[in-house]
Amino acid sequence: MKEIVERLSQERQAHIDRLVEWLRIPSISTDSQRTGDVRRAGEWILDELSSSGFEARLDETDGHPVCFGSWTSADKAPTILIYGHYDVQPPEPLELWRHGAFEPTIEGEDVVARGATDDKGQVLALVRGVCGVLQERGSLPVNVKFLIEGEEEIGSPNLAPYIEKHKDELMADVAVISDCSQFAPGIPAITVGLKGLVYLEIFIQGPNRDLHSGSFGGSVENPANVLTRILGSLRDEEGRITIPGFYDRVRDLTPDQRAGFAELPFDEEDFRKEVGVPQLHGEAGWTTLERKGARPTLDINGLLSGWTGEGAKTVLPAHASAKFSMRLVSDQDPGEIEALVTEHLHSLCPPTCTIEVRTHHGAEPVLVERNSKWLKAAARAIEKGFGKTPVYIHEGGSIPVVSDLKTILDIDTILLGLGLPDDNTHSPNEKFHLPDYQRGIETIAWFLDEIAP
Repeated sequence: MKEIVERLSQERQAHIDRLVEWLRIPSISTDSQRTGDVRRAGEWILDELSSSGFEARLDETDGHPVCFGSWTSADKAPTILIYGHYDVQPPEPLELWRHGAFEPTIEGEDVVARGATDDKGQVLALVRGVCGVLQERGSLPVNVKFLIEGEEEIGSPNLAPYIEKHKDELMADVAVISDCSQFAPGIPAITVGLKGLVYLEIFIQGPNRDLHSGSFGGSVENPANVLTRILGSLRDEEGRITIPGFYDRVRDLTPDQRAGFAELPFDEEDFRKEVGVPQLHGEAGWTTLERKGARPTLDINGLLSGWTGEGAKTVLPAHASAKFSMRLVSDQDPGEIEALVTEHLHSLCPPTCTIEVRTHHGAEPVLVERNSKWLKAAARAIEKGFGKTPVYIHEGGSIPVVSDLKTILDIDTILLGLGLPDDNTHSPNEKFHLPDYQRGIETIAWFLDEIAP
């Protein structure tokens, strides 16, 4: 394998060129005007797999298609299932990008573009590494399947049914996902915990039309005032969520778990400066890392009401809405939390207005078995690919497919993060560090070797 990895290293520029080509495709899954571009991105990765020797196809769903590829000629060898997604977040606000969001630009050792790290760059590293091994030796030491979808950024509404329908084809011994990050620059990591998710939208309706705030103010309830009162009541001053029953299933961290967080090389002051806030904030009694990775949270993601254009308009708005998400920890059930929160929101709405609560998507929290042979093999591969032993971390984000793979296929997932915490995921000027892209290509090649019989 050493000779193959050296060859992969020599092909560094070709790897970058292919990534830049894929990043140019504006595969925004939430934008109905970009449906054709999303499909084009799926066809692009289909061609990448097919031209490298994989049997691959693009399968239709009720939404965007899924790319499935397989090479299963390694007799009596393990099978890994590699998951990724080719859809991306909307790029807005466009004016904050230094270059066009879909005009990939090399800045120093980074490539800047929407989708650079989430997830085109990370999944392509795995594809290029595996396909490079196949092309060099004409075979693989293990069986490999790829599942690359186009709806992750909208909650993967059609993925679980797809996995159920293609259960026999997708069966594997372990899954590998690179859709997360390292702990810090120069500190590779394996993620062993993911938070769950409940994403809701709340609508408050008042009068049947916008009203003059002078003529009607004081006599008609303002939906924006109601909404802000409700949202403001969901957390106390110390960051604790006030919804009755919300913490009933939350287990406190054990002393060993807290010690594990404390051992990570994390500087709170450096973190504060990096995010640009005057002071850090969160649930009292927990460190920043503990709150980020292992405590439930509630955050408003968007607000809309009244006049938001240039200048002033004295209006009493007819309606107000907000989107907010809750990140859940082990033992919290998304369905239970959704029902609990919805009931609480209805109880807070005064009789002067009406309320509607809609659910967008959710995900189960995940804990990965620390002592599995797959995790140990991944750690050895990372050490060879990155030149450093990885640390084990908990991530505040959610990857719904991890729980789907466990529930439907009964397989665990190795969360191999290649990105960096400052990659501006979901923000303008998203980037991917190209040396880590290359290390990811080499790491997955080593992983194939580490799990081979």
